[in-house]
Amino acid sequence: MKLSLVRSACGSLRIHPAGPGSRVSVLSRRCPPVGLANSRLILRTASATSSGGASTKIAVNFGKQSQKDERFECDSSLREIVQSAKEAMVALQRRNPAIQPLLAIIQAGEDDSLLEINKKMAGRIGLNITQICLAKECSEDEIVEELLKLNEDPRVHGVYLHLPPAFLSSRVLNTLKPEKDVNGISDLNMGRLVRGDLSKGFVPPAASAVLDLLEKHDAPLEGKSVLLVGEEGPLGVALQCLIERSGMVALKSHWRSKSLQTQVMQADAVVLLGAGNMDVPPTWVRPGAAVIRCETTLETDETAIEMSSKSGFGYLTAAYRTQNVVRSCRRWLQEQQYRPWQLRSLKLQPLTPVPSDIEISRAQTPKPVDQLAEEIGLLPEELEAYGRSKAKVRLSLLDRLHTQPDGKYVLVAGITPTPLGEGKSTVTIGLVQALSAHLKLNSFACLRQPSQGPTFGVKGGAAGGGYAQVIPMEEFNLHLTGDIHAITAANNLVAAAIDARMLHEATQSDKALFSRLVPSVNGVKRFSPIQISRLCRLGINKTDPASLTPQEISTFVRLDLDPSKITWQRVLDTNDRFLRKITVGQASTEKGQIRETGFDIAVASEIMAILALADSLEDMKNRLARMVVGTSRSGEPVTAEDLGVSGALAVLMKDAIKPTLMQTLEGTPVFVHAGPFANIAHGNSSVLADKLALKLVGRDGFVVTEAGFGADIGMEKFFNIKCQASGLRPNVVVLVATVRALKMHGGGPNVSAGAPLPREYIDENLSLVAGGCHSNLRKQIQIAHLFGVPVVVGLNVFKTDTQAEIDLVCQLAKECGASDAVPCHHWAQGGRGSLELAQAVNEAASRPSNFQFLYNKEMPIVEKIRTIAQKVYGADDIELSPEAEAKIDYYSQQGYGSLPICMAKTHLSLSHMPDKKGAPTGFVLPIRDVRASIGAGFIYPLVGTMSTMPGLPTRPCFYDIDLDPVTEEITGLF
Repeated sequence: MKLSLVRSACGSLRIHPAGPGSRVSVLSRRCPPVGLANSRLILRTASATSSGGASTKIAVNFGKQSQKDERFECDSSLREIVQSAKEAMVALQRRNPAIQPLLAIIQAGEDDSLLEINKKMAGRIGLNITQICLAKECSEDEIVEELLKLNEDPRVHGVYLHLPPAFLSSRVLNTLKPEKDVNGISDLNMGRLVRGDLSKGFVPPAASAVLDLLEKHDAPLEGKSVLLVGEEGPLGVALQCLIERSGMVALKSHWRSKSLQTQVMQADAVVLLGAGNMDVPPTWVRPGAAVIRCETTLETDETAIEMSSKSGFGYLTAAYRTQNVVRSCRRWLQEQQYRPWQLRSLKLQPLTPVPSDIEISRAQTPKPVDQLAEEIGLLPEELEAYGRSKAKVRLSLLDRLHTQPDGKYVLVAGITPTPLGEGKSTVTIGLVQALSAHLKLNSFACLRQPSQGPTFGVKGGAAGGGYAQVIPMEEFNLHLTGDIHAITAANNLVAAAIDARMLHEATQSDKALFSRLVPSVNGVKRFSPIQISRLCRLGINKTDPASLTPQEISTFVRLDLDPSKITWQRVLDTNDRFLRKITVGQASTEKGQIRETGFDIAVASEIMAILALADSLEDMKNRLARMVVGTSRSGEPVTAEDLGVSGALAVLMKDAIKPTLMQTLEGTPVFVHAGPFANIAHGNSSVLADKLALKLVGRDGFVVTEAGFGADIGMEKFFNIKCQASGLRPNVVVLVATVRALKMHGGGPNVSAGAPLPREYIDENLSLVAGGCHSNLRKQIQIAHLFGVPVVVGLNVFKTDTQAEIDLVCQLAKECGASDAVPCHHWAQGGRGSLELAQAVNEAASRPSNFQFLYNKEMPIVEKIRTIAQKVYGADDIELSPEAEAKIDYYSQQGYGSLPICMAKTHLSLSHMPDKKGAPTGFVLPIRDVRASIGAGFIYPLVGTMSTMPGLPTRPCFYDIDLDPVTEEITGLF
């Protein structure tokens, strides 16, 4: 025998047998037994809802029809409904064996009679029931609170409000999610019923039971009249609609009508609604007419319960209710499946000359983010809105769509750029606008979140440009959803923990440290879980603090960090050159614990790289724990978990791990997530954003993501680091080039940010263009081919480019091995200006890709570095400094030798020399130092000096940024 559990609000438990073979499980919150005698449910012939869900009694009289015939008709209908619901359940569970539909009943006061009827019916069909008993005089707020819980509980597929009519206020009815309103009494479900749209709504079970009875009357009622007598309410409205839709004529009257007798005598059937003590004399009813009495009541009537057991109408109504629960569950499962997009693109009206980026952004009204989410198949519960135009997307989407095939994966990279940048972000956005808004192919852009350092420093905004932007661009470029602030807080918590631990270890004995690290709580000392993990790593397999030896206590409490070998720095999301090197611990309270350290820009934090590479919350938590913050005096690595801080870091980062949904100027979706440096880190947006997007676009859709800097840096790291971590394989590389950059690589003069362009870059010069194509462009195409991925060259056209220069680039790019090469005019025209690129990408993606990694990650660290230097950069060999050699030996001894390589070198040249343009050869790549981001999962050799804290120029961008205090509009963001 299976038992069902009932939990009392006052702490007691009651166990009810669910009956032989029953699958019913009852989990209830019960109120104190107050006034139960007055809360008994009347069930004369059926349990149903009237006037919004209170129980009804249905008494039926079919002229001279016997009670035996009546029961037979009831039993026949009941068998049909039960059989239909059972078949639907079998079909559901065949496809989803773990699914178990659940009906929740909310009632005021304790009353098991209704529960028993529904429990028996549920047992026959195979679903679960939970009964929630509120106090008899419960408040509206208490009901709403329960409904809100049930709304968000994915296990609950139907809610039955078994409450007096006075409790069923508009607020209560409309709090209940319409998709769980299996009694069909919410305003939305009533509206659907009246409109005739039952694809999402429900028919009230009592109305279904009455209509069933009418249709099985011995005399066919089609075309006959049915008189509804009594008050208006959901049951009356539902019956009128169903009766008329069944071919009968519905007439309405009320008890005070002077013509009531005449109307009753003329009717073929009479339904009495909310009759109370009112009734119609038998002499008024014409022979053979059906009289159905539906009376709302919550009074005690033991004889009514007896009548119910004879008639079976309560079971018939309960059967219809359980049928609605099964239907609700089936709809819920359908909603969990992949849904085709219904994307509504936003129209663009490009102007000439092209206005400023912020003017263009402000001229377009973005769609509400919840509307965009619905259009691309996201469920409401998967969205966490941050204002009107952006929202976090929950990772549960990956579980829901885990069987959905991925779409096509496109990487946008670039040739070696000028200091001005070549517009990879703009090309990315123009491409997805063309794919979705013009070719009507599902597409998603996945972009990095920009740091506020460059926004207020030199570069300005990073939302794209012209008519290919992410909007609202102000929100994109500033705080967004606070991910970088979360990273800053987490990073600096680690830094604070390091210095605090060094202070306490320097000023306390082993005993004092142990006493404070493992305090006595209520006279008992216990290790925290993170401390037990540390003990296990130390080989101390003990969980009782009292059992540790003095030596074990010393080993446990002392990290013994070497101040000269601490690699962790504080971060700030502002360009501040004076924080590159600082001294901490100078206050007298720090007891002489003075050391030199520094600040990095926030996006240079290893936590940012972890955010970008993690593929789940658990993976991020484990990576945070593995972060190495320094080395002990004995040469052992010290991790964030050793500091006891990794759990707190996961808490700070729990929302940051969710990608942010935004949109382009043409209303196509964009994920903005993570923004690691492209030199000391891998310079790509997050693995999770790409994975979510690949599921959402569907098999024939496209996910377009961008790699930082040139293909030799961002693309190489995308393949060898990001794809290694994610398991994803790209279909196409879009290589962005500009005439300006090609002229520079063809021998043109230097280009400097903030300085006017030399004449060579403004006037036509086919010789310089050809030189750049045959050197840098050819080499970058070859780098992509090392990984077996086809290349489409997208020429980002500037207004100074001539048609001859554009044609020459496209011709030479194809001669250099590109699958295709096309000009892109998205900056001036939006998606329409990138249609050629979209068609070329679609064509290239249809061809087979033979992706391969550049090196086996099990190769020695030195050989992996050499492989990248020779095959990607074109170096003859590498040269390791003594410090780099020592670090490589150390990392290999510590077991980090199989990590991929993340080269930290200049982005302005294929070599380590920024002034060497084109495709340099005949050089030896010097490796000055080698460091490791163990949590992120890569080794990064330093080629030259890398600045991880930018400075401000003489005239930063913030000179032009301002706010109108009246309109709150921002100006000057590009």
